[in-house]
Amino acid sequence: MNQNSNLTSYASHAAATRGRRYPEIDAPTRTDYQRDRDRIVHSTAFRRLVYKTQVFLNHEGDLFRTRLTHSLEVAQLGRSVARSLRINEDLVEAISLAHDLGHTPFGHAGQDALNVCMADHGGFEHNLQSLRVVDTLEERYPQYDGLNLTFETREGILKHCSRVHAQQLEQREPNGVGLRFLRREQPSLEAQLCNLADEIAYNAHDIDDGVRSGLISMEQLQDVPLFDQYRTAALNEFPELAQSSMQRRLLYEAIRRMLSAQVYDVIAATGAALSQHAPGTVDDVRRLPPLVQFSNGMRDSSTVLKQFLFKHLYRHPQVMETTGQAQEVVRALFSAYMAVPTEMKASFTHRALSGDDTARARAVADFIAGMTDRFAMREHERLTGRRLFSE
Repeated sequence: MNQNSNLTSYASHAAATRGRRYPEIDAPTRTDYQRDRDRIVHSTAFRRLVYKTQVFLNHEGDLFRTRLTHSLEVAQLGRSVARSLRINEDLVEAISLAHDLGHTPFGHAGQDALNVCMADHGGFEHNLQSLRVVDTLEERYPQYDGLNLTFETREGILKHCSRVHAQQLEQREPNGVGLRFLRREQPSLEAQLCNLADEIAYNAHDIDDGVRSGLISMEQLQDVPLFDQYRTAALNEFPELAQSSMQRRLLYEAIRRMLSAQVYDVIAATGAALSQHAPGTVDDVRRLPPLVQFSNGMRDSSTVLKQFLFKHLYRHPQVMETTGQAQEVVRALFSAYMAVPTEMKASFTHRALSGDDTARARAVADFIAGMTDRFAMREHERLTGRRLFSE
């Protein structure tokens, strides 16, 4: 199926995809990127995201963001911008929904702990793991492992990649998704947009979750110009929001205005960059500097917001205490499974016992990375007899 609609010449047209690793007959009613999105949504790894930490552990509150709700928010923001830029919304949505599939339980704390555990075996990085999930670990089809996604979706999922890992990918898949890191080229505009939509989404929802948790306050946020200008504007238009009973609405309105301003800024700044560099094709985009961007002023303001969240939320003593416990769980699980691989599910046990120490470690890392927060907690208690978290 071909749907070029109103896309620009430098957008990623589904009809011009570089294809899948295993050729398939076209779907009669969906483009290749729509098909990718549907496969991602129906995957096991996608469903697990609902029980994986964003900042706050899943059991700490029903309304805090999870990896799943975060991915949905990234997709929504990405599609809104893509529509205005006339690039491929379906590809943006597919990449957005898949970009965190490889994230460990307990968010970045789990990733950092697993990376340390894997230090002698190639390390662990969630972007690479997300690609690994869609290429290998999902087991849904009789013909192949993975989801057999298009090149463009897979390229967008691999946001970061070291040169060593890129060389390994290129060796396994010549002219594949690792090559751009060796050539120092850019991905598609759709992939670039997902990277920025990810940042916009987590900055906004971490403010919301931080205030909801009580770890940061509206008073503290007055020191963040990017947020406070929209809080002030909301109060000027709706003075009743100053009432204590209306603080939640004030927060929502300030965040809504901030999000809108960032979206419009990206559209304007990216439009200016496109006019300046005038790419004609996707290949032109790859050879140019990054084109999807904030204006300089918005980039500076966003950086100040990120620094505030890092200091007052991500490094808050309560969050750090949870981080330490989460890392202890991951380290204990890794040690236990390395010592006794038969404690894992059968397919992972088979892989762990069929190769050298590095193959065993990678099988263990795959098993742990696929866990939800609560499954990791239960496994830790089963294997150690200790409960670090109260569910």
